[in-house]
Amino acid sequence: MKYSAIENKLFIENRKRFAKKLKPNALAVFNSNDVMPTNADGTMAFVQNADLFYLSGIDQEESVLVIFPDAKNEAHREILFLKETNEHIAVWEGHKYTKEEAFQTSGIKTVHWMSQFKTVFKTLMNQCEQVYLNTNEHTRALIQVETRDARFLNWCKESYPLHTYMRSAPVMHDLRVVKSKIEIDLIQEACNITEKGFRGLLSFVKPGVWEYEVEAELIHEFVRNRSKGFAYGPIVASGKNATVLHYVDNNKQCKAGDVILLDVAAEYANYASDMTRCLPVSGKFNKRQRKVYDAVLRMKREAMRMMKVGNTLEKLNKEVGELMQEELVKLGLLKNSAIKKQDPANPLYKKYFMHGTSHYIGLDVHDVGNFSRPFEDGMVLTCEPGIYIPEENLGIRLENDILITKKGPIDLMSTIPIEAEEIEALMN
Repeated sequence: MKYSAIENKLFIENRKRFAKKLKPNALAVFNSNDVMPTNADGTMAFVQNADLFYLSGIDQEESVLVIFPDAKNEAHREILFLKETNEHIAVWEGHKYTKEEAFQTSGIKTVHWMSQFKTVFKTLMNQCEQVYLNTNEHTRALIQVETRDARFLNWCKESYPLHTYMRSAPVMHDLRVVKSKIEIDLIQEACNITEKGFRGLLSFVKPGVWEYEVEAELIHEFVRNRSKGFAYGPIVASGKNATVLHYVDNNKQCKAGDVILLDVAAEYANYASDMTRCLPVSGKFNKRQRKVYDAVLRMKREAMRMMKVGNTLEKLNKEVGELMQEELVKLGLLKNSAIKKQDPANPLYKKYFMHGTSHYIGLDVHDVGNFSRPFEDGMVLTCEPGIYIPEENLGIRLENDILITKKGPIDLMSTIPIEAEEIEALMN
């Protein structure tokens, strides 16, 4: 791993909190993600299962975590099963965890090789009454491949059909949505790396540069600061491309007079940051672009003020939508007469602002959590209003990552340039 070692008390505390949520005499199983194939003998870069990492810190394929708080044998209350290395693996794939390294990383004393899993697991299943199994239950998940967790679920229920099975996902969603101090520091480091990449970019952008060249400048800076790279597919969208919300081709030339929408951010230690900025290719916004930019910036500031303990994402989106109507009227994009007649279930502002204002962020860029849950101290969310005008080849979105605290919201990206005047000054 490129990142510095994480203090294992994070994972020890996470497991304690999880164990308290389990029913009596129940065990829970978490599997690592698969190494996904490409073609021939190729594979994609490994991405660890967020829940397994959250509970153990183990960042390696073919790993299993078992948590059984009421196990008769104290050594069986937390068990890691890992891929056993050999000379062939060492030569072709490199170093894998030793048992001592796994203990140092996770704080779990009992570590076995995967070859022992079925034997040990049978003993545990003879003692427990209920089994918590893990699945991806993110509301926006579209799963078209069989995951390692899904294969294990099928095998476990076929092998042990008389046990009672429970879902780990609701428990994990409840725990992961509130971040600890260590997690907040990791997200902050991802934000700091993002800032380094963005600042280095400001003097690089000019008419004639290609979107993929901008992407290349960012990945260089991210990786040299111990990040694996982008926390999600980077969006480098100039001109009309900026009105496509998930444009990721990044293959057009940036022309004089265009605005580039950059939705780009680094990960660090598997934790994501999420930032959006807009740059005038020529180094200065024209009058219309500046009006739209300032409107979005006002919306961002107003939205952030609403991100207080007790509010919810549902209420935030509704409140920001009402303010957006006023801004769109000022920009000449909507008329008050039309707003009075609109269908409340399909407000007119959604033509120009069609996505939500915020989402949770953490081990996943669109992190798990209940949208109706009131904001709590320790939650981290994005704040990202936008206005998209295809007929003007203009899309403006501004996005920072916000920490909810009892004293009010804290902007984790407050040092990243966002004022139009500062952007223009640094570009020139």
